Amino acid sequence: MAAAMTGILEVMLGVILVGFVDHHVRLSVQMKSSHPLHGVVDRINGEGGPYIGLVMAYPTEEAVLVDSGLFVPSSDLPWVDLSGRRFNIGRIRGVDVIYAMTGEKTLNAGITVQILIDVFDIKGIVHYGTAGSANDSLSIGDVSVPKYVAFTGSWKWKEFHSEEEGLPELKFGAYNLPVTGDNLLAKIEFTPEEVYYSNGKPMEEVFWLPVEPKWFNLSLQLVDLELQQCVNETNCLPETPKVVYGLRASTADIFLDNAAYRKYIFSKFNVSTVDEESSAVLMTSITNGVPCVVFRGVSDLAGAATGQKSTSGLLSSSSLSSLAAVNALIVAAEFIGLSGTTSLKQEQ
Repeated sequence: MAAAMTGILEVMLGVILVGFVDHHVRLSVQMKSSHPLHGVVDRINGEGGPYIGLVMAYPTEEAVLVDSGLFVPSSDLPWVDLSGRRFNIGRIRGVDVIYAMTGEKTLNAGITVQILIDVFDIKGIVHYGTAGSANDSLSIGDVSVPKYVAFTGSWKWKEFHSEEEGLPELKFGAYNLPVTGDNLLAKIEFTPEEVYYSNGKPMEEVFWLPVEPKWFNLSLQLVDLELQQCVNETNCLPETPKVVYGLRASTADIFLDNAAYRKYIFSKFNVSTVDEESSAVLMTSITNGVPCVVFRGVSDLAGAATGQKSTSGLLSSSSLSSLAAVNALIVAAEFIGLSGTTSLKQEQ
């Protein structure tokens, strides 16, 4: 009996030690021991977390977070600079958060998220920001929570009069004005991305990247969230903005301000919002096996209109961008608060 108990205790101790060593190694190998900030990062990971990684792209999107007072910086280590980026350590709604501004476009976004995941103890990525709308059912100030995001900036440029194949093609001649006809630019065929996985799954070509289902489902609780309608006391949108779920989003390293392409991308792909970072944030998260959710506030109509009327006049593009960023932040912050009260694990 004593021998059996000893064996059980040895097994239990072994499990505990393996868990401890695994956690210690996971935190320690994130940065070279020779790196001057290795000790600082160890303190951040040891004294807090696991963290939600919060990322945004534009200065306006960071400014609304700072002005909101929602982010409470750590009194011990409020920030650390790595690879030219500032990673801010603190809390939102009582949840440990590290936020960073990625900078514009996919390459910057992917690099920033990879640093977050490699260096810090990150349990998930929340991405918020502004977007253009390709869907007439969306209004300025609305916040889209997409279920799928595609990178639509990867093209195969086809030969003139080449045969159609694969994903939808954009024929430039179809948009010649005043009449359609031949165009020597011919056409482009959209191509999927190669997605690599950390769990041993083979690489696969994917066009639509899925948002993590459990995180998407949790966000559904925010459907009745009150969003901001007014820029100031006199300038308000004609309708109250809303949170919209389950649409499709498009990312490309292109600022879309063209009505013809807006119409095309909605009709062919059913894309409702367009931006320059979301697919990179999502793809990097998927590759690392880390859950991710996206919140994008509509700031413009992607070429369909030049301005937006308020109840007292025409709102400027900067005002619309700020309002859209505020509403995206409102949803993101509430989601972070919910994540702190719910046990969430990524579905494999």
